[in-house]
Amino acid sequence: MTTLPLTRRQLLQRTGCGFGHLALLGMLGTPASCGAQRAPAANPLADKTPDFAPRAKRVIFLFMHGGVSQVDSFDPKPVLSKLDGQPLPQSWIQSAVPFGQNLKKDKPLPLLRSPWSFHPHGESGVEVSTLFPHIAGAIDDICVVRSMSHDSVSHAPAMQEIHTGSGVFKRPSAGSWILYGLGSENQNLPGFITICPPTLDSGTHNFGPAFLPASYQGTPLGETSGRGRKDDARRAGFTDLYPADDRLLQRLELDFVQAKNRRHLETAGRNTQLEARIASFELAFRMQAEAPEAVDLSLETSETLALYGVNREPTDNFARQCLLARRFAERGVRFIQATHSYKWDQHGGLKRLHARNAHEVDQPIAALLADLKRRGLLDDTIVLWGTEFGRTPVAEGQDGRDHNPYGFTIWLAGGGIKGGTTYGATDEVGFFAVENKLTIHDVYATVLHLLGLDHTSLTYPFSGRDFRLTDVEGDVVRKIIS
Repeated sequence: MTTLPLTRRQLLQRTGCGFGHLALLGMLGTPASCGAQRAPAANPLADKTPDFAPRAKRVIFLFMHGGVSQVDSFDPKPVLSKLDGQPLPQSWIQSAVPFGQNLKKDKPLPLLRSPWSFHPHGESGVEVSTLFPHIAGAIDDICVVRSMSHDSVSHAPAMQEIHTGSGVFKRPSAGSWILYGLGSENQNLPGFITICPPTLDSGTHNFGPAFLPASYQGTPLGETSGRGRKDDARRAGFTDLYPADDRLLQRLELDFVQAKNRRHLETAGRNTQLEARIASFELAFRMQAEAPEAVDLSLETSETLALYGVNREPTDNFARQCLLARRFAERGVRFIQATHSYKWDQHGGLKRLHARNAHEVDQPIAALLADLKRRGLLDDTIVLWGTEFGRTPVAEGQDGRDHNPYGFTIWLAGGGIKGGTTYGATDEVGFFAVENKLTIHDVYATVLHLLGLDHTSLTYPFSGRDFRLTDVEGDVVRKIIS
């Protein structure tokens, strides 16, 4: 018997239902396995059970706004010193131009050696430049990732990519995702606090919830950073508007307002912004009992203040940020960010300005690591140090470097991270990541894993699809986990 081949139309008629059946099974299975645990609750910030046993409970993100040069800090390049002043080879130019890097073919820019020398430190012997002598002393607790890469050449998309995982679309910040996934250990303080937050170059999206419920947005404290403006962590305080004797009066006033808000909510139906406003009023009331004490640095010993560099220039501002981060961490805040303002964008004056910036943050950061460690907090706190991109190995002007997102450095410490190690590598002059290249999705997949969360199942339905912090990418980097 001869069997005639099926036409395309006949094939679709006979198999169409089968395809639909497979799709339906996938749609029914995904919510059952991933979404039930994080269903809407009466208190969205309630402490939640992780997917599996965590190594860490919280994250401190130390962000250096502007673009720290990797070849001048944590990525030694002896070849760059040998080729100082020589033009970048044509082969490098051909590789860079398709990505939009501003490298002139007719007059190649000269390679620029680092003004700082690199030396091995600690028992691990990891090399760090003389730009960060204090952090170098803590290198045995740090994993230096030298192979970060993305394609965002300008500040705004690069900032957004580092904070949210996307340089193009408006997505929830990493802190919002973590708060959504785990809730907060302390119901009397915000679960996500950003100190002197970066509001330039993607603005409040750096700590915003985007399409997540508004309850998961970051709470900014202190003077925000910007071009030509100094951060002011001294303003990172809370005001107790009512003395304790008048707290009952305040409660009565709040109950009156909340009754109207809830009546409005019943009429309006599901409204996450109004729900978040109601929750924020209650949190603000509870905060008056705990928050003023949490930000009162006068309660610290003189030894601790000196360790961080508080009340001494040039470290005072960032020292206050780091000390506040430690105080929030020990009080159960889930995600804390401290930002060094827009100072690292050295298109010129690299030697003078990178040195100035490092003097402001080096001691406070090393003190934070030491302080967390001596208090037993480093074991379950992930400290993430990062910047939106690195700098080119070629000179811009007489003493500067341009943006370089194709190969730059971040580092992590604590919370299950394997200290005294390096991961990945850039090429011989520090331009492109060539070994174990990582994206920010890989970093966040690893951070979520250490927090006890499967990055593939931490999802939120929006606009017809399930979104996640790592989008459709990201792998847990198990080689940097102890």
